Amino acid sequence: MKIYTKTGDNGKTSLCDGSRLPKDDMRIEAYGTLDELNANIGLLIAMLQSDTPKESPVHDNKLTERLEEIQAELFVIGTELAYTECKVKTIVSTKEMIKKIEGDIDLMASQLPTHHHFILPGGTLSAAQSHVCRTVCRRAERRIVTLSQMTTYPAEILEFVNRLSDYLFILSRYLNNNSRTGEKTWENTCR
Repeated sequence: MKIYTKTGDNGKTSLCDGSRLPKDDMRIEAYGTLDELNANIGLLIAMLQSDTPKESPVHDNKLTERLEEIQAELFVIGTELAYTECKVKTIVSTKEMIKKIEGDIDLMASQLPTHHHFILPGGTLSAAQSHVCRTVCRRAERRIVTLSQMTTYPAEILEFVNRLSDYLFILSRYLNNNSRTGEKTWENTCR
């Protein structure tokens, strides 16, 4: 089977229900940004697996397993957005994943010093990549909000993406803290 179909050569693509939309349609933009986020999370996982010695306090198989679960859930959500009309009123797996990442956020945050300033993205490679994931996640959230003005979809989609960006922020802090790299802060405030 050939990878190219030539059906998108005119600037349109197919949704899961067979309907075709321009490739710059907000629906395509929303699930395309989720796909970009998923690829960036894949890079984060690769960095965690290859750049962290097995005996390091940062190395944690549960962490990479959770990130892989998140990747799978992003496919679930992206698929739901790839229909003209959402097929379900609620996505049970997404609701369950929200609870899991909230628990992870609380656990990681309990091990971190409090912060009172903005954190400058950086530190270790994996922490910096987690910040990249966070910013792509925020863009995906903005795209989904725009899409919500045109169609309806299960509420937990936006809740999940919002919570995921919080998770990725705390994860970046957690990775830097555990690697003893520390964080750089922006001392100014918005106040």
